[in-house]
Amino acid sequence: MADSIVSGAKGWAGRLGAYKKPDNRRATFELVVTVVPLAAVWFLMWALSGASPLLSLLLAPAAGALLVRLFMIQHDCGHGAFFSSRRTNDWTGRVLGVMTLTPYDFWRHSHALHHAGSGNLDRRGIGDIDTLTVDEYLARDRWGRMRYRLYRHPLVMFGIGPAYLFLLQHRLPLGAMGKGIMPWASTQLTNLGVIALVAGLAWLTGPSTFILVHVPMVIIGSAIGVWLFYIQHQFEGTYWEREPQWSHSDSALHGSSFYDLPKVLMWVTGYIGVHHVHHLSSRIPFYRLPDVLAEHPEIRKIGRITLTESLGSVWLTLWDPERKMMVPFSALKPASLRAQN
Repeated sequence: MADSIVSGAKGWAGRLGAYKKPDNRRATFELVVTVVPLAAVWFLMWALSGASPLLSLLLAPAAGALLVRLFMIQHDCGHGAFFSSRRTNDWTGRVLGVMTLTPYDFWRHSHALHHAGSGNLDRRGIGDIDTLTVDEYLARDRWGRMRYRLYRHPLVMFGIGPAYLFLLQHRLPLGAMGKGIMPWASTQLTNLGVIALVAGLAWLTGPSTFILVHVPMVIIGSAIGVWLFYIQHQFEGTYWEREPQWSHSDSALHGSSFYDLPKVLMWVTGYIGVHHVHHLSSRIPFYRLPDVLAEHPEIRKIGRITLTESLGSVWLTLWDPERKMMVPFSALKPASLRAQN
């Protein structure tokens, strides 16, 4: 059975077609059971902030996790998968983008490019984690290698990086100067919405209380989001190829992980861990992914990573084309490094 799965990557997209149809009532339910608990936790944090700031902060991970789930709804809207109407998807995504600090239309475009070229060594750099091959890393000078090591350090990747991405980089589309009005319109309209939201909440609670309540939630949520995106493609047996050997279906099935999380974490992350299925058929709403797993249990065996196993992926930093696997910096031979100096 496993051999037929591996050899039949192209056939899976057709087999998954039956799950693509959105259910508007289910989508509305998923939206409500995300927004209402998020608002409730936020206001509970506010209520506790005066009497016990520490207790308020202890609720920040729950709020951050629900913010991630809100982003996953926005993500499905971007794929046209959440509601049946494209217009409803887009306007829902734009509104949620204000809450997730993500310019929806600009993000949707870059994310589509990520899906179109994921795992393609000749199409890196848009909507993905920067990844060098072993030879590319060794070809860099000392400063270039140091910059890449710094970028790949866990404190930067999952600490400074997420805060920079959502709080600063998403505010200005500096990498899209020649791509027309859309990136600027999307980001600036989102910025106006963010300013209005922040001003309203700061007026309601007071600036210092707003910072105490909202900023930890955003920082934790952004870190969770980047971690999920990282582990979806940065694992030992992932897939990278150059043209013309690169295959979209093979990349989708084998270059995207199945992050087999506990059920509560699967729910709160919008089942985004079933990422190989998502890349095979991005129009499947996340609320139908459990059906795929239940009715096609064999797909659970592909790219499966548990929560414990995923922690080791933090140190996988380079793609080794010869071994067809991600390797850590420690796998490099010292003699090779000395030869480059």
